[in-house]
Amino acid sequence: MSSALNGGAELSAYFDHTLLKPESTFSDIVRLCMEAKQYQFATVCVNPYWVRDAAAQLAGSGVGVTTVVGFPLGASSTASKTHEAGDAIAAGAAEIDMVLNVGALKSGRFEEVEKDIHSVVEACKGRAIVKVILEVGLLTKEEKVKACMMSTAAGADYVKTSTGFGPGGATVEDIALMRETVGPDIGVKASGGVRDLAAVRSLIAAGATRIGASSSVAIVSGAQGEGY
Repeated sequence: MSSALNGGAELSAYFDHTLLKPESTFSDIVRLCMEAKQYQFATVCVNPYWVRDAAAQLAGSGVGVTTVVGFPLGASSTASKTHEAGDAIAAGAAEIDMVLNVGALKSGRFEEVEKDIHSVVEACKGRAIVKVILEVGLLTKEEKVKACMMSTAAGADYVKTSTGFGPGGATVEDIALMRETVGPDIGVKASGGVRDLAAVRSLIAAGATRIGASSSVAIVSGAQGEGY
């Protein structure tokens, strides 16, 4: 298991503290950011509308802002995803979690899928990290491998399991497969149904380098309570 799990502070650095519910209010975003500053999570992950507010709340804290693009279905046009990414960066986003075009992948339109990812990567180059959400619950093993390979070829910084709005979520088996496919130099984000410390430990041991969770505070508090 990673030595980065030797303490609560190190564990906190794995987390994108997430709030993507459509009914979230400004006060919810403020609370999310306050928690992220208190625990020094890597980022908060919010919907695009809230990026500017989150960036203002987190200014000077060392906590970044992640937002989502083509969310949650991945079926937006490449032009709209690219524009959405650029707009989010201008508002203060440091990391972009884009949804892969699942339907195009399952249709065998691999060149289009890779171009879709590459377009967003190019829009973010030197400005923001790009994570590609695969929505693994909709994919076969072969499709998961293909999606990871295309994401890597397109220049993405991370591959990510799930939106949290699709079927299933992060599993140890999927994280291990994704890590094996992308190799050691690309990040792997586990997201979707991650709610307890035991799951986080297992996912990191399998190769996850980032965790997306709305239960981040409870998980990290539990680790600190164990003297972890």
